[in-house]
Amino acid sequence: MRFRPADTLLFLSMKLLKSLDRRESELKHLDPDKVRSILVVSSTAIGDTLLSTPAIRAVRERYPQAKIIAHFNARNMELFADNPHIDGIIPYHGGYRKFFRTIREFRKHRFDLALIFHGNEPQATPMAYLSGARFIVKLPNKSEFAFLLSNRDDEYGWEDFAHGVDQRLKVAELAGCTIGDRRMVLPLHGEGEAAVDAFFTEKHILPGQTVIGFQPGASTASRMWFPGRFVELGKALVKKYPELRIVITGSPDEYTLCSSIAEGIGHAAAVAAGKLPLRYVPNLLKRFERLVTGDTGIMHMAIAVDTPVLALFAVADPRKSGPYYDLDRHVVLKKPRTCDPCLSKKCAYQQCMEQISVEEVMNTLAGTLGKQS
Repeated sequence: MRFRPADTLLFLSMKLLKSLDRRESELKHLDPDKVRSILVVSSTAIGDTLLSTPAIRAVRERYPQAKIIAHFNARNMELFADNPHIDGIIPYHGGYRKFFRTIREFRKHRFDLALIFHGNEPQATPMAYLSGARFIVKLPNKSEFAFLLSNRDDEYGWEDFAHGVDQRLKVAELAGCTIGDRRMVLPLHGEGEAAVDAFFTEKHILPGQTVIGFQPGASTASRMWFPGRFVELGKALVKKYPELRIVITGSPDEYTLCSSIAEGIGHAAAVAAGKLPLRYVPNLLKRFERLVTGDTGIMHMAIAVDTPVLALFAVADPRKSGPYYDLDRHVVLKKPRTCDPCLSKKCAYQQCMEQISVEEVMNTLAGTLGKQS
């Protein structure tokens, strides 16, 4: 790994501080009965944080009297503000932005234990250490900052976990937690129902009308199905089911993309991108009969609120990042990668997604619409 100057300075500083640290920080010295304050870190994208929520639940169940403070991404933390298993959130602002201010906030809580479920390096592990936490647990534990961790004895890589949820649950398990419920946690917002009702009224979607969601955007082009195919799919659905309504979801930045798809489909399509606060989107997803999506955070949000998904995969591996439970309710269309090597995040044209035809998606939907979910 090549460090930037700031990364190099951070690395050398951590080496020096750790060499002077006389605390016994190996996991064998962890006494759960003495843990009073816990930092849980999941500071990346929406889907990544949702995958962390089963592990956070396990932490709460093992440490019911402890204060649990979450370090979540500032851009999406409102979505998790009502999580019943945390006592507060300290935002992650990205990279080195507000780095020292965040550490000062951390230190106010006098953390005994820090659990890194999913975080950006090189900041995540050093920030957990600088919080003052004596014990720090993270997996995988093969990075340059592994010397700061309490779980250094047995090495794990991403390849050692069947799914992202399993990786996070293993972190909780190393901290003494017993793993029970593996479902994600995403409470519906109290004011969200009225907001969704108002949105449906504005878009002339009637009570009881069947609604399908389309999520065309994704974090990278490689995970996106083509806008034109969403248009074709929408037209075919409306022709077969004239009373059906389609709601196109996305971030405010994806409004133009979503609008172009809605215009192509016609009167039966409505755009939700940018029209509802993020905290109300789970309430919207709950109303859908099914969501058609790539490998996205909204896919995981839909799964978390028990809405069936039709997930379109090619570059990503659904065994690692797809639906994790209720597999009888969710459908994954997976096609092989077409490029070797795969460009992944650098992909400018998602050739592999061409393998997923409108006809295949339409036939799959036709076999699931109207079924008891």
